[in-house]
Amino acid sequence: MQQKRIIWPVLTAVVLLLAACAGQPAAEPASGEIVTAFIGDLTASASATGQVAAPRTAVLAVNQPGRVTERYVQVGDSVQAGDPLVQLETAQLELNLASAQQNLRLQEANLAALSEPPAAADVAAAEANVANAQASLDELRAGPSAAQTAVYSATLAVSEASLYAASAQYQSAANSVSQAQIQQAEAAVAVAQSNLDRAREINAENTNQQTHEAMLAAEQELANAQAQLDNLRATDTSAAQGSLAAAAARLEGAEANFSLNVGGATAVQLAAAEAQLAQAEATLADLLAEPTEAEWQTAVAQVEQATLAVADAQEALDKATVRAPFSGVVTAVHAHVGEYASGAVVELMATADLEVVVPVDEIDIGALEVGQEAIITLETWPDVEIASEVSQIAPSPAAGNDSLVTYNVYLRLGETDVPARPGMTANVQLITSQRDGILLVPNRAIQVNRANGTYTVNRVNGDTTEAVEVTIGLRDGQYTQITGGLAEGDRVMIGNNVPTVSFGPGE
Repeated sequence: MQQKRIIWPVLTAVVLLLAACAGQPAAEPASGEIVTAFIGDLTASASATGQVAAPRTAVLAVNQPGRVTERYVQVGDSVQAGDPLVQLETAQLELNLASAQQNLRLQEANLAALSEPPAAADVAAAEANVANAQASLDELRAGPSAAQTAVYSATLAVSEASLYAASAQYQSAANSVSQAQIQQAEAAVAVAQSNLDRAREINAENTNQQTHEAMLAAEQELANAQAQLDNLRATDTSAAQGSLAAAAARLEGAEANFSLNVGGATAVQLAAAEAQLAQAEATLADLLAEPTEAEWQTAVAQVEQATLAVADAQEALDKATVRAPFSGVVTAVHAHVGEYASGAVVELMATADLEVVVPVDEIDIGALEVGQEAIITLETWPDVEIASEVSQIAPSPAAGNDSLVTYNVYLRLGETDVPARPGMTANVQLITSQRDGILLVPNRAIQVNRANGTYTVNRVNGDTTEAVEVTIGLRDGQYTQITGGLAEGDRVMIGNNVPTVSFGPGE
């Protein structure tokens, strides 16, 4: 809505006059009339036109794109500061927060560990590792003792005896059944099979009790022969062969062990044992050493970084719920459940503490200041006066017509029973000056000498008048303040006509 241009006459005034002795006549004094200088109050104001405006508006956007799971408001809904407006999905954000919190706990534990002494059990274990590594190295360097050599020799002898025994067992198993016995059993199976075939033929040609029993007897004979053959073939030498192979492997290992230990440590073995000892000693030294400044700084930085990560993750989770930053009314909603939201989702306008904005011409802006009193009337309710005051004067010109430079002046809309709404047209009376208990005369009683810039009045002295120079102060469209040259009760004549009988206020 385009704002109306301010109507700003030169100090169009509203005067509140409280005469000391009686009320001032409403009619303007006529020429030749005598009036009395009196003490009263003078208030000057200037009029302007503007609009009621909300002090705050907001276009609320999502922090990062996401799918809408809840929409809590519609256009026109009233909300309080902090109320949820739109909810985005939070599953991934919750996982991010949990991961950041877990990392923070880990970094805090690492920092705490730097300030605590090592556990006694850890130190004891590290010292034991050093002792064992040293003993192993010493043993390699010293070579085997006579007792150890005897043990290695005895182990080798036992392995050789085991191999001989396994070989004999295998040979015995292999020789327990001869090839001739197997061939004889195979021949018996063949004869039994032939007899069975013949018995079946005879029984099939002339079946009777005798031929049937003969067939059954032939079947039993075949089964017995086959069982005899199977028994001979079942004599297996695989177990004995496996024992022999195992014995041979043990002997090979015993020979290698004997050569390794009895022949002394190799350079490779010594180097490996020395490296193992150095590693154990370094581990023990690290365990007992105080943390360096660099280690402290690193641990502290990691905790701080983890803390910031938690804060960022929590903020991202919180911002998944778009909340009202202030109390007001929803003016637009751009989010729908199930849709992917990015950018603006809700527009909000504050309805409390409404204000009136009026554009003031640059010529007149100097007459205004913050705190200046004003009276506001709305065109919707023109008979209701609302007390107000100037709350802010814009430091830079308002955007608009380049040929007219104006500054926006903001006024608080005071308490009122009328339901004021943003956008309503407001008429403003700005109190530019107010003086109480001052000497006043009508404007028409003052003559102005523009040549020398002086002011005079015709003071009545009995039946004559005399021109008296006066100094003036605040004036409006009807009365002027006299600051010098007259006193309360002095009578002055309007114009130069010879007066008839006339009296000023209170006479």
